[in-house]
Amino acid sequence: AIYELPADVTLSFVPYTQNLQSWIDKARAQGHETLIELPMEPFDPDANDTGPDTLLANAAPRDNVNRLEIVLGKATGYFGVTNYQGARFAASGPASAPVAQALKQRGLVFVGNALGPRTALGVEATRAGLPFTSADRIIDVQQDAAKIDDQLLTLEALALQNGSALGSGFAFPVTIDQIKDWAKNLSQRGYVLAPASAVIESRTARR
Repeated sequence: AIYELPADVTLSFVPYTQNLQSWIDKARAQGHETLIELPMEPFDPDANDTGPDTLLANAAPRDNVNRLEIVLGKATGYFGVTNYQGARFAASGPASAPVAQALKQRGLVFVGNALGPRTALGVEATRAGLPFTSADRIIDVQQDAAKIDDQLLTLEALALQNGSALGSGFAFPVTIDQIKDWAKNLSQRGYVLAPASAVIESRTARR
C-alpha cells in the first residue's frame, strides 16, 4: 500500500503495530498523509478484540482520555485519527464528548470509518469544533475485484452528486490492485484523487 498506491491515498495504522513510527515515516516519505486508528469498544468485544488501549463506553472520562493519550503518544506525523471498530463507544455521548474535546485541543481531525456524523461521537465532535467526516463507502466489505470496482464507481457517482466522496478499505491485495487500476485514468474521467484532509476541508467549507 505504501509503495504501490498513489500518494494521495491516505493510510491509517493500528497503534499496536510493531515499529509504528517507522511505518508512518515510510508512508510520509512516499507522500501519503497518515492517520492513527483509535481502538474503540465494539458491540461484540468477544468477536472483535481491540486490545488493551480500547476506549470504553462506560469508562470514566479521565480513563478514556488517558488511553487516548497513550495511543496518540505512540507515534508522530499523523494529521488525525480514525476508529478501529467502535460502534458501542460511538453511540455514547458521555464517553465521546471528552475524547472529541481532547482531539480538538491537539489540533487533530476525525475520519470516521463506518461511523457517521449522526452518531453520538459525530454530534459531540461538532459540539467540540473537531473536524469530522465519515467514509461514504467501505469498498472491500466483499473481497472481490468486481464488487470493489462497483464500490469505486459508486464513489464516482457520489462525488459527482455531492462534490466529493470518501472511500475506505483494508490493505488486502485485491483492494490495492483495484485501487491502482481505478486511479490510473481517474483524471480522464473528470475526477481528482485527493487525500482525506482535502475532503474534510471541502466539506467543512460547504457547511
